[in-house]
Amino acid sequence: MNYLDNNMFDLSKKVMDFLWQKQTITSNNIANAETPGYKAKYITFEDELRRRLDSQYGRTAGEIKRSIASAKPEIHETENESSRMDGNNVNVDVESMELAKTALQYQFMVKAFNDDITRLSTVIRG
Repeated sequence: MNYLDNNMFDLSKKVMDFLWQKQTITSNNIANAETPGYKAKYITFEDELRRRLDSQYGRTAGEIKRSIASAKPEIHETENESSRMDGNNVNVDVESMELAKTALQYQFMVKAFNDDITRLSTVIRG
């Protein structure tokens, strides 16, 4: 039996992948803060994942696994108008705060994943 092939680990991996992508997009926004015409981007994931999992309530583990695997993040460009003359709408303060928040979320997920592995290891060893 493969103890690491379950929905809990699949979901943790998917969330960590999303958070990594979110950090990358936020970093790109900060890097392009002085690029004329650049529009800040953001990524969404939580609503689609929640919708997919809610639709699988009472289903088999395999169906839930497929729902987790098929959830894809979406990258959007901000639509708000820029207050800058060059058309750039990146707010470095907001992006920096988002980057710090995402880093903390990622650290939490890594810690939770490691804790799950430790518990699993303890159970296996007895």
